[in-house]
Amino acid sequence: MTDKQWTELISVVKGEQQNRMPIGFIIDSPWLPNWYGINILDYFTSDELWLKANLKAIETFPEVMFLPGFWSEYGMCTEPSAFGARCIFWKDEFPFAEKTIRSSADIDELKVPNPETDGLLPFMLNRLLMCRPDIEKAGHRIRFSVSRGPLNIASFLMGTTELMTTMMMEPDAVHKLMRIVTDFLKTWHKLQREAIPTIDGILMLDDIVGFVGEDEFMEFGFPYFKELYDDAQVSVKFFHNDADCSMSVKHYPDLGINLFNPGTQMSAKDLIEASAGRMTILGNIPPRDVLGSGTPDDVKREVKKLLDETPDKSRLMLSVGGGMPPGVTTENIKAFIDAARI
Repeated sequence: MTDKQWTELISVVKGEQQNRMPIGFIIDSPWLPNWYGINILDYFTSDELWLKANLKAIETFPEVMFLPGFWSEYGMCTEPSAFGARCIFWKDEFPFAEKTIRSSADIDELKVPNPETDGLLPFMLNRLLMCRPDIEKAGHRIRFSVSRGPLNIASFLMGTTELMTTMMMEPDAVHKLMRIVTDFLKTWHKLQREAIPTIDGILMLDDIVGFVGEDEFMEFGFPYFKELYDDAQVSVKFFHNDADCSMSVKHYPDLGINLFNPGTQMSAKDLIEASAGRMTILGNIPPRDVLGSGTPDDVKREVKKLLDETPDKSRLMLSVGGGMPPGVTTENIKAFIDAARI
């Protein structure tokens, strides 16, 4: 993200009226490698190809803020690897992390990982450090520390069904797990900020928030997310949850979140109203069915509909409802940009 884009983003999260509609997309391994013309495994294992793919995106679409920007990651294996998860990598499919917790008793043996040394995290951070000169030479800076959220990581370690069952049957065990994961994430985000001083934002992604009810979110999610966002002390506190957020979205501003990327279950207008206009919505035309599978005309029509249906555009940053899905073409992204500029 350039200095100019960063200044614009700060203005957007403050709810200040913009001269033109800002556009942002979350991009990572589900979309970027194949769009660039390489397979996912090459993207993960070659710092050179990773850098070239990200540079190609910012050069092709200079009107777009790509978030978090130069995201160094290994798919859903990134954080679970630090806890000892067996990670499975295919050549051109999304990687998968196997469970490490077979019963709640295993939580007692779990230790807080060291992100400087454990799993894939040293590789993730070192990639950013090695590529940082070239990123800055291109006029961009690394702005965000990034991780999955605590409930999301817990679900990978334990299994989603098992985690939610344990919430009901053994809540103390889940709190113990959430304490360990949260302590790990605080250290991990702090390490990223200390290693790269240009970081002034935090992004956490956690769809499990949308799988639980409001009471469960307030008990097992809210206090841990608040601790993490409070600890960050950065300008942009960014959250992604493209599962159903209707039970929890009203609480997000109280966590400190000022930028939220939802799914498509609620309209941007309803999301702005539900959060009392206290945070900016990054969204939210259908990602797969429109931007991924639709025609350029379909994309333009949906963007226009979103703009027409959202009277308070001071709290809107145009995007899809979630991250950039696989298969999105250059033509469809350009159609999105054109529709936003009308």
